[in-house]
Amino acid sequence: MSDREINYKQIAESPSFQTFLKQKRAFIVPVTIFFFVFYFFLPVLTSYFTFLNKPAIGAVSWAWLFAMSQFVMTWTLSTLYSRKAAQFDRFASALQSELKGEKS
Repeated sequence: MSDREINYKQIAESPSFQTFLKQKRAFIVPVTIFFFVFYFFLPVLTSYFTFLNKPAIGAVSWAWLFAMSQFVMTWTLSTLYSRKAAQFDRFASALQSELKGEKS
C-alpha cells in the first residue's frame, strides 16, 4: 500500500471514529427533530386551532410572535451548529493526524 492509499475500512472500524460518529449523531438528531417539530408546529396550529389568532401585544397576534420566534430559533441553532462543527473539525483533524502517525 502506498502512502497515498487510505484504508477507509480501518478508519470506519476504529474506536475513535465510532466515538466521533456517536457524538455527532447525539447532537444532530435531537437538534434536527426539534427544528422540524418547531417549524411545522406553526402551520399545524394555525390550520386547526384559533388560539394563536388572539392578540398578544396590541394588534400583534400570537401567530406572528411564533413566526418571529422561528427566526430566533434558526439563528440560535445555526450558531450552536457552527460551534459544534468546529469541535467536529478538530476531532477529524486529530483523527487524521493519528492515522498519519500509524502509517509512519
